[in-house]
Amino acid sequence: MSQSGQLAVAVVEQVAAVRLELEDRLGPSVSGFESLGQLLPRLGAAPTVVVLGPSCSDASILADVERTIAGRPDVGVVLVAGELSTTILQLALRSGVKDVLTLQGDTLQIAEAIERVGVGLTIGGAAPMAAATQPGADTGAQGGGARVTTVFSTKGGSGKSVIATNLAVVLAQQSEGPVCLVDADLQFGDVAVMMKLAPVHTVVDAVSNIDHLDTALLESLLATHEPSGLRVLPAPLEPAFADQISANDMITMVNILRRFCSHVVIDTPAYLNDVVLGLVEESDDVLLVAGMDIPNIKNVKIGLQTLRLLNTPMEKLRLVLNRANSKVKLDIGGVERTLQVSAEALIPSDVVVPQSVNKGVPFVLSHPKSGVAKAVRSLAEILSGSDAESRRLHG
Repeated sequence: MSQSGQLAVAVVEQVAAVRLELEDRLGPSVSGFESLGQLLPRLGAAPTVVVLGPSCSDASILADVERTIAGRPDVGVVLVAGELSTTILQLALRSGVKDVLTLQGDTLQIAEAIERVGVGLTIGGAAPMAAATQPGADTGAQGGGARVTTVFSTKGGSGKSVIATNLAVVLAQQSEGPVCLVDADLQFGDVAVMMKLAPVHTVVDAVSNIDHLDTALLESLLATHEPSGLRVLPAPLEPAFADQISANDMITMVNILRRFCSHVVIDTPAYLNDVVLGLVEESDDVLLVAGMDIPNIKNVKIGLQTLRLLNTPMEKLRLVLNRANSKVKLDIGGVERTLQVSAEALIPSDVVVPQSVNKGVPFVLSHPKSGVAKAVRSLAEILSGSDAESRRLHG
């Protein structure tokens, strides 16, 4: 069987034309087989990523796949389906398939999936290939794992998602290990749109496999924002899916992300529910975003009172005043006295913000020298400093 370096790649697909198309797209070092049975005698010589074609989406074939790869650390599987559905995704992931993509998708995405799956494969108990790049190998999140920051506001339109997105991009640029942005606005999350992402997987796919979710599976579901390297777990594509996701599900995902990330940033909806309260409790920092208008400040005050009643540690709350330079006749000191919290970050109003949102490019990338970008970088430094101090005290 043909090999690429230490890693062998094999395509399994019954339909010859589709098999040849996949072989052609993936390069000359890839071998093709009509069935899993044809491939089996060839396994064992090298770590192998098996790329299953659309005809292998059948439940009986996936059951064969599960039996074949059980207990085999030298074999990883990627499914390239004709179309993506929740049923196919569930069947595949429960059969041990590490990633599911579509035949119509970008060839680069398939190649990246093969590379990710190939990283951890071993032969005869040998050390994993490219161990230095395995999830969690050197993420900078020593000791307790990633630092988790939840970005929250009690009022829509405060700029919460914009701040969460740009903050996560800055952290991704600065951190040695992976940084993940989780869109926990489960009904109307906009993170993917703001970053011009067309995600294959969402939070729903992770929840569908929550009983056997691990670092490798969760990492395979994350989208990548190529300009920054930020990993993203997008919100569901349909609001109705929000009802299927519990606070425990979200906390489970965050705790798995802690294992291989340096930092996890969570965007939330502009209201308190059990999911948001669970994430607030789980977080190391909670950025409370307030706009400079009376309704915003009133709602934030109510939100703070609620969190205090729930015994949320006030030391984890950090007030972020957005559009703090707006000429709205609200004094920053007065706002702080009203909320009984000092603002740790003042984010100025800037026309580059709506421009960047409309373009799907975070302003810290499109306008890195702008005042608003500098303010977000300062906020990232505060969080990174807290992270370093935490490690110094507990390391």
